[in-house]
Amino acid sequence: MGPGVLQQQFEWPIRVYYEDTDAAGIVYHANYLRFMERARTEWLRALGFEQDALREHYQVVFVITRSDVRYLRAARFNEELRVTSRLERLRRASIEFDQRIDDAAGSAVCSARNAVACVDTNSFRPCRIPVHMMRIFEGAR
Repeated sequence: MGPGVLQQQFEWPIRVYYEDTDAAGIVYHANYLRFMERARTEWLRALGFEQDALREHYQVVFVITRSDVRYLRAARFNEELRVTSRLERLRRASIEFDQRIDDAAGSAVCSARNAVACVDTNSFRPCRIPVHMMRIFEGAR
């Protein structure tokens, strides 16, 4: 495994609510991305970073720059799901995640490779991930 490649994995449970579904009672396709966003937010929280504090103390936010999604089967109302997020690559100003949503039996529902960039809150231009955060991300290997 080369530099910048991590194997940390984080799991977050999701319950499908009525508001997550379309008229057919299945999860609306864009909501899988919302579920993955929640899991990345909870991963940051588990490492001790609240997004509002990142904005206030470091003047940075993370934004999606790329998402390659594979829809494998429909999830339905009231189903229990688990989002798994694994850091695939850590760079100075970006992170790539492999994310997967499984049902309660462990069968894949959706998978994605998502890239996020660290951006300055004033300019909204890419910037380096703060050193303190990088140390924690690297230490989570």
